[in-house]
Amino acid sequence: MKTKFYFFAYVLLMLVFSSCGGEKTSQPKPGEPGNRAQSITASGPQEEADPAMLLRSLDEMAELERAGSWIRGMALTESGIRERAKDYAGAVTAAYKELSWAYGLGLIQKEEIEQGLLNILAAKNEDEITAATNAVLMFMKGRWDEAAEGLSLFFNEFDEPDGFGRWMLLVCELEKNKAEPAAAAAADRRAGAAYRSIRARYAQFPEYWYRGARAFSGVIAAEFAENCINLSVQGPFAQECRKILASYAGLKIDDGVSIKTKREIEAIISQSVNSGNPGALAPLLPLIGLPDNPYTVYAIGALRALTGVPGFREYFNRQAASSSGRLAERLSYICRG
Repeated sequence: MKTKFYFFAYVLLMLVFSSCGGEKTSQPKPGEPGNRAQSITASGPQEEADPAMLLRSLDEMAELERAGSWIRGMALTESGIRERAKDYAGAVTAAYKELSWAYGLGLIQKEEIEQGLLNILAAKNEDEITAATNAVLMFMKGRWDEAAEGLSLFFNEFDEPDGFGRWMLLVCELEKNKAEPAAAAAADRRAGAAYRSIRARYAQFPEYWYRGARAFSGVIAAEFAENCINLSVQGPFAQECRKILASYAGLKIDDGVSIKTKREIEAIISQSVNSGNPGALAPLLPLIGLPDNPYTVYAIGALRALTGVPGFREYFNRQAASSSGRLAERLSYICRG
C-alpha cells in the first residue's frame, strides 16, 4: 500500500530525530515566514488530495526556503506532501534533506541517516522508492557516478532549478569535476554558475556551503567555507572548511585548526566582554600567533579595542609575559592599544 510508505518513513525518521537530545532550533516570531510554513504543513496525510493544492503547498514551501525560513520538520512534511502527490522519489529526497540538514548542524550522526534510509529500503513498498533510496545512499557514500545515474532518473532540467534533487545532481557534477579537473573545465564552470545561483534556497543548509567551498577556489571558496562554519561551528564540515580558509589565507593546511571566522571572533569577544571574563578570549590566542593573514589581522584589531575595558589590558599583559615568539609580540602590540 502506497500510504504505508509515508507513515512508515515518517515514524522512522522521527525516531532518528529523537536522538538529538531535545535540542531546540530558533523558532520564528508571529508574522514571520516560519509561521506560514507551519500553516502550510499543518495537515497530515489523507487518502485523497487535490493535486493542485498539493503543488501549491510545495511551491509555497519552496518560496519560504528561498526567503531564508527553515524550521525543523519542514522537509519531513514536504516528504509527506510529495508522497500524497505520488512523487515517491521526491518524498525520499525530502526526507533525506531533513536528515542531512540535522547532520550538518551536528545534531545526528551519519550512521543514523544511513540507518533511516536502510529502514525505508526494508519496507520495499515501491520500485521507485527503492531506486531513489539507493541513489541517496550512493550520494552519501561519495559514489558520484552511481548517485548521478540514479538521481537523473527522477530529477532533470524540467524540475525546479533549485530543488533538492537538482542540488544533489549539481553536487555530483562538481565532485566529479573536482576529481578530473583537466577534462571538465567547461562543465565545471557551468555547474559552478548553476550552483551559486541557488544559494538563496540553501542559506541555512551547511552542506550547501561545504560542497561549494570544496568545489570553488579563491575568495568564493573562502566565502562558502566561512558560511558553513558560521552555521555550525562544531559541525562535521567545519574542520575541512577551516583548512580551506587556511589555504586561501596562504597558511599551512594544519594551521586551519586555529582559524576563526570574523563572526566567530566577534562572538567570542562579545561573550567575554558581556561576562566580564577576559579568560574567555583564550580560544583566540592560537589565531593571534599565526603568520599574517586576514583572520589574524581582524582579531588583533578587534582585541586592541578592548584594552580600555577594566581587566582586559592586564589579561593581555599576563599572556604576553607567559608567551614567546610571534604570539608574545602580537599580545604586546595589543596591550599598547
